[in-house]
Amino acid sequence: MSETRVEAAYAGALAAFKNPMLDLLHGRFAPFVVAVLSVTFTSDRAAVPVVDAHAEIGDMLDRLRAAALADGKSAEGESGEVMLPVGTARELCRQWVRSGWLLRQIEGEDEVYRLSAHAVGALEVAGRASGSRARVSESRVRTLLEAVERLAQDADPDVLTRVARLSEEIAERRAEIARLDRTGVVDTVDDDTLLEQAENILHLTRELPADFARVVESIRAMQRDVVTDLRQDVRPAGEVLREYLQRGKDVMASTPEGKAFAGALRMIGDPRRLDGLATNLRTVLRHRFTRQMGPPERAELAAVGRRIETGVAEVLAAQQTASHVITTQVRTHDPARDRQVDDLLRDVMVGFQAWMPSSRTAEAVEPLRRLPVADLGHLRQSVSELRPPEPPAPLADWGDVESAVEDTRAWGGPGYRAIEAHLDAYVAAGAGEEAIDLAEVFAAAPEEIRRPVDLLGLLEVAHRRGMSETGEISTIEAVRADGVRRRFAFGGVRLSPPVATVDERAGEEDGDDE
Repeated sequence: MSETRVEAAYAGALAAFKNPMLDLLHGRFAPFVVAVLSVTFTSDRAAVPVVDAHAEIGDMLDRLRAAALADGKSAEGESGEVMLPVGTARELCRQWVRSGWLLRQIEGEDEVYRLSAHAVGALEVAGRASGSRARVSESRVRTLLEAVERLAQDADPDVLTRVARLSEEIAERRAEIARLDRTGVVDTVDDDTLLEQAENILHLTRELPADFARVVESIRAMQRDVVTDLRQDVRPAGEVLREYLQRGKDVMASTPEGKAFAGALRMIGDPRRLDGLATNLRTVLRHRFTRQMGPPERAELAAVGRRIETGVAEVLAAQQTASHVITTQVRTHDPARDRQVDDLLRDVMVGFQAWMPSSRTAEAVEPLRRLPVADLGHLRQSVSELRPPEPPAPLADWGDVESAVEDTRAWGGPGYRAIEAHLDAYVAAGAGEEAIDLAEVFAAAPEEIRRPVDLLGLLEVAHRRGMSETGEISTIEAVRADGVRRRFAFGGVRLSPPVATVDERAGEEDGDDE
C-alpha cells in the first residue's frame, strides 16, 4: 500500500513539474527569465508591444552579458557562474511563447505580449521567496479565523444561531461606543503590529494578478473550444450554436474561475467599496509606521486599488472579446467554403510531396504566369429572340396636364415675378409719396398673389430694396388657393421709392409736356 502511495505521489509530482510555472522556476536560466519578465511587465504595464519588448529585452541582455564579461565571469554558467541564454531577444520571446510563459495577441492595431497565468504565478512565488517571508502573526491568524467564521455563518441556515451572533456583535459594538463616550480614548496599536498587518495585505494582493490571469485564460480557452468546434465541423452546426448560445449567455458562469470571479466582482465592482478602499489606503500611507517600509512596499501598497481595477478591466475585456469573436465566427462560418479551402491546401501538399523527390537543390521553379483556361465544353451558338412577344402596355392617361400644373403653382411658393411687377406698378402710381405701406401694397394686389405665402415673398422683395419698420401693427387679409380667407398681423413696414426712379419719372413727365 505504501508503494502505491509513493508511486501515486511520484506521478503527481511529475505531472506538477510539467506545469509551465514550475518549468519556468526549475529551468536553467530561471533567474534571468524571472528578472527580465518582472522588469518588462509591471502592474501599470500589463501589455507590451512586441517591437518594444524585443528592444527592451535585447538591451537588458546586452547589459547583463557586458557586466558578466567585465567581472570575468562566463555567461554560459560554467563552474556555477552567471548563466545567460544564447540568442537574440526575438528568439527568446518566441521560445517563451512556446513554453507558455508569454501570450502574443493582437490588441487594436498593435501586436503585444502579455504574461500568462503560469508566468504571473512564477513571478509571484519568486517575489515571495526573495522578499520578506510571511510570518505567523496576529494579522494572519485573525484573517484565518474571520474567514472560517464567515464560512460558518454562510453555511449555517439556523435562524436562532444567526440572531444570537448578530445580538452578540451588537452588544460588543454598543459596549465599545459606551467606552468611547465615557473615556474619549481610542486604543492605539503599536507600529510593529501595524507593519505586520500591512505585510499581510501585501501578501494577499500579490496573489491577485495570477488569479485575474487565470480567469482571463479560462475565458480564452472557452473561446478557442467553441471556435474550434465550429471550424472543424465535426458536430452539427445547430448543436454547436446551441452550446455557444448557452455558454455565451453568461461567459463568466462557464468556467470555475469565472464563477469565482463573478462572486468577487459583486464586491469589488461596487464603486463605493473602491472609493472606500482608496480612502483607507491614503489614511494608512499617512501613518508613521509606513516609514519602516521600503519604497517598493509603499508603492505596492498604494497600488492595491489600481491593481484590482486593472485586473477587473482585463477580465471584462477578455469576456467582451470572446463574445465578439464567437459571434463573428457564427455569422461568417461557412462549412462548404472551409471544406473547399481544406481540399485546396491538401492538393497543394500532395503536389509538393510529388515534386520534392524529383527536384534538386537550388532548382529554379517556373512560376505560374497566368491562370489556366477553363474547359467550358460546347457553348450555345444561337440566342433567344430579342424582341418581346407582345408590345408593352400603353402609358396611362394623365388627363389635363396644364390644369395640374396650374394647381401645383397655386399651392407652391411665392410668385416673385408677379409680386415685383405689382410692386413696381404701385410705386409708379404713387411716385409722389415719401413712403409706401406694404400692407396697402398687399391689399391692392390681385387674389392670385394675395396668398399667405405671397406676403412672405413681398416682405422678402421689400427687404432687398430697403425697408424700414414703423413700430406699428399692420393687419391684412390673405386668400388661399382654395378661396379660404385668413387674416394676418405683422410689424408695420414702409418702403421708400428709389430716388433714381423718381427722377427718371420726373424727366419723362417734362418730356411729355414738351
